Amino acid sequence: MTAVEAAPTIERPAVGSALARSWRVPIVLGVFAVIAILLFIVFGRSGQATFILSNTDKGAIQLPNLALSSRVLGIIVAVIAVLMAGGSVWWASRKQKTPLWYLAIFSLVLVIGFLGWATSGSDGLPIAVLLAGTVGLSIPFIFGALGGVVTERVGVVNVAIEGQLLAGAFVSAVVASITKSLAAGVISAMVAGMLVAFVLAAFSIKYFVDQVIVGVVLSGLVLGLTSFLYSTVLNSNTALFNTPPHFDPIAIPLLSQIPLIGPALFDQTIVVYLMYLAVAGVFYALFYTRWGLRVRAVGEHPQAADTVGINVRRTRFWTVSIAGAIAGLGGVFFTLGSGLGFTTNMTSGDGYIALAAVIFGRWNPIRATLAAVLFGFCTELQYQLAQLGSPIPSDFLLMLPYLVTIFAVAGLVGHVRGPAAAGRPYIKS
Repeated sequence: MTAVEAAPTIERPAVGSALARSWRVPIVLGVFAVIAILLFIVFGRSGQATFILSNTDKGAIQLPNLALSSRVLGIIVAVIAVLMAGGSVWWASRKQKTPLWYLAIFSLVLVIGFLGWATSGSDGLPIAVLLAGTVGLSIPFIFGALGGVVTERVGVVNVAIEGQLLAGAFVSAVVASITKSLAAGVISAMVAGMLVAFVLAAFSIKYFVDQVIVGVVLSGLVLGLTSFLYSTVLNSNTALFNTPPHFDPIAIPLLSQIPLIGPALFDQTIVVYLMYLAVAGVFYALFYTRWGLRVRAVGEHPQAADTVGINVRRTRFWTVSIAGAIAGLGGVFFTLGSGLGFTTNMTSGDGYIALAAVIFGRWNPIRATLAAVLFGFCTELQYQLAQLGSPIPSDFLLMLPYLVTIFAVAGLVGHVRGPAAAGRPYIKS
């Protein structure tokens, strides 16, 4: 029997399992059902809500616009929400968990009702544009969440995702501006994220410094350093240091012509396609390779892993470094992916939302990706609603992504168990 085969058996998580074992989910669904009644019925809006299903500039097949009565749609959504909340109560009364697919349908129904209410009387909400923007804005959340999942699976809490994203954005902009090479910019972003991870690994693994404190300090250090260099170096010579090239969208034949979702998923920049590969690669590597088994063994029970011959410190150090490279790649979105030069604090806390996606996704790459897409959707939605002149106050729209983050982590997830050894330094006896 090999050392890896003798390591503790760690179950592969089921992507479709439930979010809660108690009455938490039925209560949350009940609260949202009441909110749906108040918003869509009591304070319902008259007029039509128009959903523009096709992008007139893209796609061989154009779908007709969908126009619905906002009040009728709101009543239907409120009734469905009440019935589904009752279904969750029925599952809880039988001591069964509310399935994840059920929660997804409930959320989708509420989103449709909210969009119908918020866009009533407007020129129409472009769904294809909304989906495409969601995919694009989800990139830093997804790369950051993947880096966080890998790091915490090996037993190190990564609060430095924000710093890794910001370092990747800064270095990629500078290197790509100087070399005029997009490939050099991407590689340099990964190196920058890895360097930040080196510091996190050195202090937390070798010197046993509190991992949360190191992560917070690192993010602040990167913010201060990039802000200083931006004001003293980049601003003085923008043409040389802060005028990076950018990726152009690449349409995949046939797939990009699929109505509604084709342009959103398959007419994107290379950064989006790298994200698809990263999600699949991290999931496969963690749960279907020997390396992944070692990583999860170290994150769950480092003493047992050490007993069977796994070098715990070395495994943690290099795994944290790889995770930093993945997170650093997310920084490319802000500069090379969007065609913008670097600006101070351009990540704006996205790394912390990515960390929330790790927790919401229960340290599973697929779930964390879906959580990141949810946060990306909320970010894009605030832009679309602001352009359509929604009655929702602009200040509330700015808070929307963060409110959803708080609700997702505190309202639905609550107390969850991460990797058993996460945050605990390993001292070999």
